[in-house]
Order: sequence, then structure tokens, then C-alpha cells
Amino acid sequence: MIESEISPVLEMKMIIRREVESDVEMITEVTKAAFANHPHSNQTEHFIVNALRAANALTVSLVAEVGGRVVGHIAFSPVTVSDGSQDWYGVGPVSVLPECQKPGVGSSLIQEGLSLLKTLGAKGCLLVGDPKYYQRFGFDNLPDLILDGVPQEFCLALPFDKNSPKGAVAFHQGFSAKG
Repeated sequence: MIESEISPVLEMKMIIRREVESDVEMITEVTKAAFANHPHSNQTEHFIVNALRAANALTVSLVAEVGGRVVGHIAFSPVTVSDGSQDWYGVGPVSVLPECQKPGVGSSLIQEGLSLLKTLGAKGCLLVGDPKYYQRFGFDNLPDLILDGVPQEFCLALPFDKNSPKGAVAFHQGFSAKG
């Protein structure tokens, strides 16, 4: 896409807000577009969000809106840790329309979501992702956390206090949604 087509979207004020029912269809479209050409995607991310929503497991679901248009979405849902640690959440998917990536839409969604989780009393957050990107938010590899089938370097955590869980991590069953 050429620069002139992108600039008007980026120059408008971005609003980060909680998802409402009228956003659901656009969240699906944003998620599909965000992962359409992603090298590590099976294009099931929109099914995951819908499964989490149907299970009432979207603890925090935020959209980024620019000019009245949803351009990004982030979901946070409960995870379980084999050591019994409570109040830990998984991040994902994080979706931003391809033409709106890079100017901070995803970063704003992540920061606002983490802030909301803290106010809800969360103890920390987990995700599977690129360490180079997520370390800027404080996420790091914790060797004592294991996510079956995921290379250790991509299993990242952000404790909100000094206590870090240890053991096997399981994301909500909605993450296995395929359609």
C-alpha cells in the first residue's frame, strides 16, 4: 500500500476502548487481515477470539478505533499453571490491520490491556511471541514455565509482582478452535 493511502488513518486520533457487541464482526475482519500472511499462523486466530467470547473467557477485550473504524484488537483470557498459581492471563491474539501496523496501534493495545489486568488484580501475563518485540513491555522467558509444543524462547511471561509461577501452562481451550 502506498504512503498516501496510509497517512490519513495514522494522523487521526486513536481511541482504545473495550469491545462492544457491534464490534464483533469488525474484530473478526481485522483479525483475519492481520494474520492472512503471517508466517506462523494457521489463520485460526479469529476462531480463537470467537471461541473465547462464546465461553465468556475474554477477561479483557479491547479495540483500537481510528476515525470510527476498528483497526486493532487484543484479547486477554485466563490461563492455568500446574503449580496452582491464580490470576494469570494469556495475551492473544493481538491483531492490527496491515495498513495500520508500525505506528503503535499494537503497542497501545498491549499497554492498555496490561494496565486493565493490573487493576483487576491479575498476578501476571503470558504469551507466545517474538521476544524482540515483547521484551519492550517487560515480557521475558521464564525457564520454569513450560508451554507444551512451544519452543522455550517464545514462551514469555510478565509477572506483576515478585512471584513467578512454575510449571506447565495451559491457555484456555478456546485456543484450540479451528472453525
